[in-house]
Amino acid sequence: MLQARRSRPAAMRFIMVAVLIDMIAIGIIVPVLPPLLGRFTPDPAEHALWFGVLAFCFSLSNFVGAPILGALSDRFGRRPVLLLGFCGLGFNFFAMPNAPTLWSLILVRMVGGALQANIAVANAYVADITAPEDRARRFGLLGAMFGIGFMLGPVLGGVLGAIDLRLPFYLAGACALLNLVYGFFVLPESLPESRRRQVSLRETNPLAALRRLRRLHGIGPLLWVIALSNLATFVMYTTWVLYTDYRFGWDTAANGWSLFLMGAVSTVVQGFLLARLIKRFGARKLAMMGLLSSAFGYLGWGLATQGWMMNAVIAMNLLAWTVTASVQSLVSNAADARTQGDTLGAVSSLTSLMAVLGPVLGAPLMASVSDLPVTDWRVGAPMFFCGLLQLAAMTAALLYFRRFTPRENPRRDA
Repeated sequence: MLQARRSRPAAMRFIMVAVLIDMIAIGIIVPVLPPLLGRFTPDPAEHALWFGVLAFCFSLSNFVGAPILGALSDRFGRRPVLLLGFCGLGFNFFAMPNAPTLWSLILVRMVGGALQANIAVANAYVADITAPEDRARRFGLLGAMFGIGFMLGPVLGGVLGAIDLRLPFYLAGACALLNLVYGFFVLPESLPESRRRQVSLRETNPLAALRRLRRLHGIGPLLWVIALSNLATFVMYTTWVLYTDYRFGWDTAANGWSLFLMGAVSTVVQGFLLARLIKRFGARKLAMMGLLSSAFGYLGWGLATQGWMMNAVIAMNLLAWTVTASVQSLVSNAADARTQGDTLGAVSSLTSLMAVLGPVLGAPLMASVSDLPVTDWRVGAPMFFCGLLQLAAMTAALLYFRRFTPRENPRRDA
């Protein structure tokens, strides 16, 4: 037992570095993926719609694949599934810039989405090695790694993309391979044999995984909060580069720096402030404050008339980055030690389902305003829609917390 406790800080450092490299690789392609797609769809409205199709296909395959890989991690351990995900990302990044047609590009993204369940498995890894009362703080540390990855990745992608559109993809692929080597030689397994379980084919059904989430004690209504908040996030991610390019004329470098700032704010909040905020306000109240802050942030982006205003809103919208860790800790604490992979895989499936719906809603919204003058307030429609989603999530959370008291510090499971 003493040896296990001593190994936990080292294991946490290992998974944080793995996630950091992973998110740098993903962040690198964010500012250059729309221009890559633009080689096949030069018309702005058509470009927005096909970008939505590309994001939809990636998210749909991830929605199907996440519960399968999450359940497999409960059966065979976290480490081999993480390594499989790194392989999938590497293939995805190296193949994308060389896709000769639009449909081949979509196919490559679908393969990458099906194998990329690193976020769910990393969360399960952290839950394996962390006491329930410390999970919100450690999920926040993972969130900080996401933030650093998105702080460094898009800047690298924007700068390299200005030189050659293919360079960011090759660098992302190299990062994925680095993670594969790092994980193979360094990353320890977090799930002992005694806590592994048999899985059935029925459990890998993503819809069945969502139904199992509803059965967790006192958590079901929180799924609406997760769903609506994540839907807003994915509508924003789908339209961000398209929106800033159309409204402010931003190039890949400008978008890279805006995402750098977004990652920096996320890192500061989740890596340094979250533990203090959780201690001061508690997970429930902090989630409410974050949802309200996020709603105002989307409103600010939708009303922005100059590019610097977008960055100003990012810098001020601190509490928005506390929502995910706060709500996710409540869900994780409702699951026992044997089903963390399945539970957090199901949460990832819910997130992926919202990622499926995000492009379906965001891309047509962006396309519908792409013929308006850039000074028309209606161009901000995608951001206004995201703000409404966050207000709906906040309302659901408020009604739920008034009726229920989910466990923030449950008993430890054997």
